[in-house]
Amino acid sequence: MMSEKIAGQILSIRDDGKYNMFDIVNIQKEAYNRKFYELAYFLEEHKQEYSNFILTGQK
Repeated sequence: MMSEKIAGQILSIRDDGKYNMFDIVNIQKEAYNRKFYELAYFLEEHKQEYSNFILTGQK
């Protein structure tokens, strides 16, 4: 399950507008650059849940 912290980290990267949010490789790199290690790890194991959040906003 996605935590509030991870959801906030996703939204922070999205709000920057630098990346297509379905470009998971670059989202993961950006997460590392911002020290969002929870998100970087989450993307390794939960791509479907991440995509669902991007499309629907549901955690």
